[in-house]
This record gives sequence, structure tokens and C-alpha cells, in this order.
Amino acid sequence: MKKFNPIRKVLDGLTAVSSSSSSSSSCQPGNRELEITEILHSEHFQLCKTVRHGFPYQPSALAFDPVQKILAIGTQTGALRLFGRPGVECYCQHDSGAAVIQLQFLINEGALVSALTDDTLHLWNLRQKRPAVLHSLKFSRERITFCHLPFQSKWLYVGTERGNIHIVNVESFTLSGYVIMWNKAIELSSKSHPGPVVHISDNPMDEGKLLIGFESGIVVLWDLKSKKGDYRYTYDEAIHSVAWHHEGKQFICSHSDGTLTIWNVRSPAKCIQTIVPHGKQIKDGKKPEPCKPILKVEYKTTRYGDPFIILSGGLSYDTVGRRPCLTVMHGKSTAVLEMDYPIVDFLTLCETPYPNDVQEPYAVVVLLEKDLVVIDLAQNGYPIFENPYPLSIHESPVTCCEYFADCPVDLIPALYSVGARQKRQGYSKKEWPISGGNWGVGTQSYPEIIITGHADGSIKFWDASAITLQVLYKLKTAKVFEKSRNKDDKPSTDIVDEDPYAIQMISWCPESRVLCVAGVSAHVIIYRFSKQEVTTEVISMLEVRLLYEINDLESPDIEQVATPSGGPNSQPIVFQSHPSTSSSSSDGIRDNVPCLRVKSSALKQSAGYQVELVIQLVWVSGEPPQQITSLAVNSAYGLVVFGNCNGIAIVDYIQKAVLLNLGTVELYGSNDPYQRQPRSPRKTRQPSGGMLTVASCMCGLSSLYSESVKKLRSSYITGLSDINESTVASEDRCKSPTSGCTSNSSDEEQTKSKFIEKVKIKGRRLSKAIVTDLAKMSRKLSLPTELKPELDVRDNSFSRSRSSSVTSIDKESREAISSLHFCETFTRKPDVSTSPCLWVGTTLGTVLVIVLNLPPGCEQRLLQPVIVSPSGTILRLKGAILRMSFLDTLGALIPPASESWREPNVPEDKDDKDRLKKRRPVSVSPSSSQEISENQYAVICSEKQAKVISLPSQNCIYKHNITETSFVLRGDIVSMSNSTCLACFCANGHIMTFSLPSLRPLLDVNYLPLTNMRIARTFCFTNNGQALYLVSPTEIQRITYSQETCENLQEMLGELFTPVETPEAPNRGFFKGLFGGGAQSLDREDLFGETASGKPSRSLAQHIPGPGGIEGVKGAASGVVGELARARWALDERGQKIGELEERTTAMLASADSFSKHAHDMMLKYKDKKWYQF
Repeated sequence: MKKFNPIRKVLDGLTAVSSSSSSSSSCQPGNRELEITEILHSEHFQLCKTVRHGFPYQPSALAFDPVQKILAIGTQTGALRLFGRPGVECYCQHDSGAAVIQLQFLINEGALVSALTDDTLHLWNLRQKRPAVLHSLKFSRERITFCHLPFQSKWLYVGTERGNIHIVNVESFTLSGYVIMWNKAIELSSKSHPGPVVHISDNPMDEGKLLIGFESGIVVLWDLKSKKGDYRYTYDEAIHSVAWHHEGKQFICSHSDGTLTIWNVRSPAKCIQTIVPHGKQIKDGKKPEPCKPILKVEYKTTRYGDPFIILSGGLSYDTVGRRPCLTVMHGKSTAVLEMDYPIVDFLTLCETPYPNDVQEPYAVVVLLEKDLVVIDLAQNGYPIFENPYPLSIHESPVTCCEYFADCPVDLIPALYSVGARQKRQGYSKKEWPISGGNWGVGTQSYPEIIITGHADGSIKFWDASAITLQVLYKLKTAKVFEKSRNKDDKPSTDIVDEDPYAIQMISWCPESRVLCVAGVSAHVIIYRFSKQEVTTEVISMLEVRLLYEINDLESPDIEQVATPSGGPNSQPIVFQSHPSTSSSSSDGIRDNVPCLRVKSSALKQSAGYQVELVIQLVWVSGEPPQQITSLAVNSAYGLVVFGNCNGIAIVDYIQKAVLLNLGTVELYGSNDPYQRQPRSPRKTRQPSGGMLTVASCMCGLSSLYSESVKKLRSSYITGLSDINESTVASEDRCKSPTSGCTSNSSDEEQTKSKFIEKVKIKGRRLSKAIVTDLAKMSRKLSLPTELKPELDVRDNSFSRSRSSSVTSIDKESREAISSLHFCETFTRKPDVSTSPCLWVGTTLGTVLVIVLNLPPGCEQRLLQPVIVSPSGTILRLKGAILRMSFLDTLGALIPPASESWREPNVPEDKDDKDRLKKRRPVSVSPSSSQEISENQYAVICSEKQAKVISLPSQNCIYKHNITETSFVLRGDIVSMSNSTCLACFCANGHIMTFSLPSLRPLLDVNYLPLTNMRIARTFCFTNNGQALYLVSPTEIQRITYSQETCENLQEMLGELFTPVETPEAPNRGFFKGLFGGGAQSLDREDLFGETASGKPSRSLAQHIPGPGGIEGVKGAASGVVGELARARWALDERGQKIGELEERTTAMLASADSFSKHAHDMMLKYKDKKWYQF
């Protein structure tokens, strides 16, 4: 515990950070000395990643451990995701970032081998909670194409692009001298190179026989002992995959022409059967009609039925537009299972890990480009399992997200109960087959909720407690709007061509469960939570007309209203009228028309979030409404406020009325500190300057889109010059002395009117084009990186200067509303009590205060209007305002006033008065704890700096310049360890925290070296040291900046590896043991060891020791776990050899006994005979 006064602390801070570019400085403190106890220090902060949720982005490889029951997925970015039972997940990353081409589990050994496109093999240790690389092997002269690791073997076969096969010892991760060269494998069976190795597998019944598949269509059965090919099988179509029958007498190949060929091992001349699963039947020995390639095939047998042949691809070329399919052939039946996305890979899950036993398949894991599907093979119709992993984050692209920690305890059960009714039916009734690992011991007990907004207008609520993620409830906001059935029916008022319902902002009150969302079509929807179904006959709707310019007072749409403020700074304010119906002017210009049509029919709303009010901005004189840049809702006041680059609007969603609708400039009144370019009325506006403001108004939406606007603006100027040139040319022709034409005043007026009309038409087209382009850029936040230009710190849209001048602004810029905060505080300097108010922050760094006069009592709240009025208070910071919050006299965070949740749909026998009594009134009278002696402190964070301002004196007591060379993307005032701090994320990748109220730097970590629009849009902090962002279009990365969480993270993480006994090997049977018909073993140590095979080439591959080893165990390979693993590998490898030695020893004993008996008989026979009697 540490106490300080402002002057001493400021001097200490200046001394401590004098060398820093962003130093902390103090403003003039108030008359009264500030004494607040701060308990947060730098040792309380540490930054680390916790977990990653969602579907692996751009998957490329799949593997499964049938004993541990763990699934591994590799991606094109070098990521590795491991899945066990629901709630057990792990994320790893290869340092090189190269794509993963294949994964191989060391079954039941707690290890995994990954092969990458940079020709590197890595051995991962899975026996620790955070897997690490133990060994790496880098190939320098050959490209890796395929790997195969036999069950219970330590020798890994590696096929290359040249057609050679090398063998790697996975214990030491070194090469063996044994090499299978391609020319010796094919010998004279082909005159040309067979192509890369596409398949390697050993015969299930004879480990000494290796089946090698080459891309050209040649398959070789290689004898490892004699080092020569026994049989060679040739087909004139390229091979994609090969699979064995478990008895080792047959194998099946899939080809590029959509055919399957089944071969007998001892009949290499011709395949015994050719199958075209999706082609026409073969007649008269003709070649089948070609189909698409069969990319993979698996051949699995059952004990009491027909075998399964499972394949991907192979569809006929005439099936245009058909979705990707997985085909399951079982006996005479063929099932074609359509998938939503292209198939990357699939695996068949079987009861036994032994390849020489009857397989008994029970499920198929299908890895798609954007989904993971598990199919139940044991039930009729092949239903899918219900996926328990949170892999549906990207079901529709994520456009925004919010993170809430320490929510009310009854919130998650309430959301889960209504979300359970939304679950689909028809899933398999069996348990999820991927069930390995154990859960961690969670120490966090507080509820956490993540809300994601999506491009299709849907909103998902996720339970994120204890570093897990589970979907709770899904809300579809598009249900309240009329949908066009085809493109021709689309209304011409749409400002975006795609995804008009996309969610742009979310404001949520967890206590009252009131939800407010803003969409890209300039619409706002307020929802209330209810546990009962309801049918809404008429959806409540308001249309708001937000305009930037202050038009002439003669305009019929304007009325002057005096400010209902009693303060000395009250100024007249111009209000826009709010039409309730859409209309268009006589000349076809769109006016008072919303972008979307609200449903006019009754809407049945199920339990959950139900529509309370829809607010839409409308077109104004041919100009589309601007997208909303800030949003806030307050359940205690019953108000919602939103703003854009035109202005601000406050709506009473209880009385369904617009309380305030002002342009940003009008909020200042006569106190405007900026010298703004005066605007002329719309009717007499100059064509060029007037239409340029259409493009410039888009600049206020976000500075990230500046380049696009500049391009559109330049193209528009070109268009205007074309109009000018054509007009001038016509006038010149009229003035030509040979034409005899004269120019009179009527012709000039006609020419001007035509010119203005052309400008208007072109301006309308341009305005829609600009908004469409910006909306597309907004959607790019959730698109794959290759589909959008990469934006990083060096990009001009991020690195340009964001500082704003307090004396003048650009003629084309607009001051947008960037931050909104409801609170109960002091609004003016002479105030002696707090009152409800709204603090408004703008992109020019200005903070304005609006007073809210609420009717006292519950009944009067429904009858009397809420009076809002600017207070005249103006505060200024450097950079756009991002966040505002308030502290009490002890430095504790003051949450906005809220109302406890109540069921809005009460039974019909209750009257309105009973419902009103349930509403908690909002007290606006001063309390004893809020006298002038009890100060409050406003914490304001902008893109460049943070300030702490004492209220009501409005003196700045602390100020800190957060960054000089970059700017803050996200700032949040959060609670942590029973205290409060300011957390910031900058565009240069730095994550910083500051104490409150002194703004001492506590943490500064360069977390992300580069940033992009997706991260900038989705990064958010929350209480208790938690944060998250969308790291890819399909994944959420959660991080913590709390030292306590980092220390407990190891316990919270789940364990992937659990000790499990390996199933017993299949019984050979009496007759197979007697006549030698069982599986033949191979002593690979004698064959591949250095003694027998010699030393490998040193230049072929380089061994690289692992960087991390086993966390928590001293000595990676030499530790206890490493020694046990080596011992198990050695025992498993030599187990069969010991068994054979035992049999041979028994045989030798029997032979010795027989020899002894015969020798004794001979001795007795010739015992008494003389030598001459022989």
C-alpha cells in the first residue's frame, strides 16, 4: 500500500521516465490535496498469451492418435492445433511459419512428428501442457513429399520429390544410412522418372515389405532385407493415394481420372478390379469416362460385414456447381455426403491401432477448409456428431467483438437456457469420439462473456469462463427487416451492395441485459431479454435525419428551439425535424428514405433477445446516411445515443421519441474553438466544392479508409472536369464568330441548370460508390489476408499524423462523434451535486457534456419527456477521444447507472402500474456523499494522451502523453486486483497499462510488431487483466496482462497426454502360429542401424536441437520422461524379437534334449563292445 500526493508523485514520475519519449506530466492540481491509495505496481503486470479459440485458419494436415484419442491439425501458416475432449485444446506455432504438409503421431507415446514445406521435420513433445519441439531435421537437397511412421516403430520413412526414400531415427532424429533410390526401385519398369513419392506404407502382415507409390502411376513392393523390389504395378493414370487391406494381400489405389484400382499383391500384371464410383459403367472393355481426381481413399474392413471404401473427390465433370463430397461405399450401397466446404483431408477412426487386425471403423473425421465434421459410420444414414468445440466463430465473418469479465452470475445460465432451444436435431446419439486429455484446474471463478457481431447481422454470445469457450446463444438481427428475394428487388436506397445487415458496433448492459447494436446500413436496434415467447404485431420504428450543414433558416425543415439550459453558456440550437414517413422530392432525389425496410407484418420472437425499437438514419436530399461511429445505451435512463460524422442523436427508447438531433458543430454553440469553413445553403451550393463534401464526409467514418476516399475523390474530380470541359466547349461554339450564335442570359441560366443537374446525378452515383467501397473495406476486417491489402505500421493509413490542430481544421474534414459515456457526475464548475449526463468525445479531441433532466418517479417517466441540453462544458485533448470513465474519491471505478433485469413480458392480468413499480427509479437528487467536498475524477483517453480531470473544478491533475510516433487504437479503463488502471493498445503493437489516477506507466510491451485492420477493429480489454483480438478470420486469441493469471496459467491449461495402456496385439491363432501365416516382424535396428547401413550423407540433412524441451522438467531428453520414453521405445521395438528368441530357445532345448537322449542310447548300445567289434 502506498500513499502519495500529486506534486511529489509527479516529480517522482518525471525523474523515473525522463528518458522516455512519452513522459508523464502534471497539470495544475485543485486547491484540495488529492490523497488516493494506489495498490497496483509494475510487478502486478505480465503479458502472455493464454488460449486460442476457433477453427484453425487455412488447415492443411490432419492426424489422430487412436489410443490417446487426440486430434492434430496443421495449417498453412505453420500453426498446430491439438484437440482432446471438449475443453482440452492447445495451440503451437512453428517458428519458420512454413505450411504443414503432414503430421504423424507416435501412437501412445506423447509425441508428434510434423513435416513442413521448408523441408524440415520436427518432433513435438506432447507430455507437457505447452508442447515444445525436441528435435528438428532440415533437409537441404531434397523436398519432402510424404512421411510414414509404422505403429510401435522408431524409424520414420521420408519420401521426397526426387523419388527417393530416407529413413530417420525419431529417438535421435538422425538419418540412417539406408536409402531407397528411385532408379533401383523401378529398375526397368519405366523409361522415365516416376515422379515424387506420394505414398509409403508397410505390408500389414510383413513389416519387411514396403509399398511405395510414385505420382506417375507406378507402385513398388520393396523388400527391405534384400534391398530390391519384389513386384512393380503400373497404371497409366497418376496416383493420389494408396490403402492396404488388413490381411496384406490386396491394396487399393486412387487415380487422377476418378478411378479406383484394386491390386493383388502377387499379380502385378493387371489390377483385379477397376471401380469408377461416380462415372458411367464400363462396357465392352472400354476405358471409363474420366472424372475428377480421387484425392484420397481408405480401405477398412469389418469383422462381420462388407468392408468400407471411403474416398474424397472423383465426381463427374458434368456435375457443375455441386458441392464437395465424401463417398462411403459399403457393400452394394454408396452414400454421397455433401460438404459445405472443400475437403482438405479425412481420417477413418477404427477400434484398433494395429494395421494387421480387423479395423472395425466407427467414424470419419473430415477436415474442411472452414469446418471440422465427424461422421458416425455405425448408424444408418451416417449422421454427424454434434461438434463440442467452438469452431463456428467464422460461420459468418466477424465484424466486431466485445469482451465482458466479471458478469452477473445469473447471466450465463439465462443465455444458455434460451440458447439450448436453438440447437439443431438429427445428430448422432453417441459421445464425441475425440476424448483424450484431462481438464485443467481452473482458479478463475468469475463469469466471462464474449459477444461477436457478424456480417450477416447475427450476434453470438459465448461463455468464456476459465479460458474455455462455448456458444450460449445466437441472435439474428436481420429478422426485423424485409429481405429482397433477388437482386432486382433490392431497394435503390441501399448504401452497401453486400451484407447490408452487418454488425458494426455493440453496446450491452449486463445488469439489465439491454442490448443495442448498430449496423452498416446506418441502423440501430434495441433489444430486451425475455424468457417468454412473444408476437410483435408492429415493430416500433424511428427515422432520424442527421445533417452536417446548418441550412438557411428559411428552409421548411428547420425550426429554432431555445436551449433548455440554465447555465451561462446556453446557446440557441437548430434542430432537424424527424419525419415519421419516407418521402422523395418531385425531381426524384431520395429524401427521408431509410436504407432498409422494416417488416410490416407480425414478428414472432422466441425466448431470448426481442426487438424493442428500430432506429434508422435516412437519406437527406439525395445524400445517403453516414455509418455510425459511436454508440451507447443506458438502461437506468432508458436512453440510447449514437453519432457519426454528421452529428449526434439521443433517443428515448421507452417513449420511442428522439430527444436530440444535432450536428457536431451545433453542440459547441458560440464556444466553437475551431475556425471552420462556412457552408453555403444546399440550394445555392457551388457544384465542385459542394460535391467534394460528399467524398469528404466519408473521411470522418474512419481514418483507416483515407486512401480509398482519395482515389474516389480524384476520380470524381476527373468526372467534374469532363463536365466542365463539355460545357465550356458548347459555350465556345456559341461564341464563335462564324456560327452567328449569341449568348443571352436565358441560355446561361439554362446551361447552369443543366450543369447543376449533371453534378447532382454524378454526385449521387459517387456517394453510393464511396459508401459501398468503404463498407467493403470494413468487411475486409474479417476476410483472409490474401484477399485484402495488408495494412501495417508502415502503411500510410496507420503511420500518417493523427494530431489535430486546435486553431483550424481541414476544409474537407468532418468532426465525427468517437466516444459516448453515460454517467452521473458534475456537469459544470459551480455544481454542488451530481446529475445524469452524457459525455461526448469527438475525433478532434473535444469532450462535450450534455445534461439529462429525467422526470422523477416511474409513472412520470412514461408520460413526461426527458429534457436534454448541452451544458457548455468543453474539454480538449490531443487526438480523437477513445474512452471516458469516472473514479470516486477513493479511486474506485464508478460504473454507469443501470437497472436490474426484469421480465418485460409479464402476464396480461397485470396492469401497467404493476409493471412500472418493478422499474427501479433513477435518483437525480443530490446525496450526502456527493457534496462539493466529495470530488469525482474523469479519466479521458485519446489517441495520443490521457488526462485525469478533477470534478467539479475541471482542473487537470494528471496528464500523460501515451505516444508521439504512433496512436492508440483501443483504450479501456478496467478493474484489476481491487483497483483500477488504464490499458492501451497502440498501432505500433505496444500494449501499455497506467495506474489511476496518477497515470504512472506500469507495463509497456511490444506485443505485435505489425498490426492490421482486423486486429485494430477487434482488440478489446476487459476487467481482471484479460484481453482478446481476432488473430485470423476464424480464430480469437486471448491474452492476459495480469501477473497472477500468468502464474496460474499452467494449472488452468489442460493435459493432452494421459497414461493409457496400449491395446494387446491381435491373437495370431493356433493354425497361423503353426504354419507361419501370421504377421512377420522385422528387426529394424539391425537393418537401419549404423552397423548395417553405414553412415548417412552429412550434406543431406542437418540436425537442429529443440529450443524449449520439456517445460518444468530439467533436461529434456536426459530427464525422467525422456528416459522412460526411450525405454518404452526400445522395449516396444525389441518386444517381438525377445518373443522370437524365446521360441528359438525352447526349440533348441528340445533339440538338445533329443540329442542327449540319442547320445545316451548310443552310449548304452556300445558300452560293452570292444573297439574291434565296431
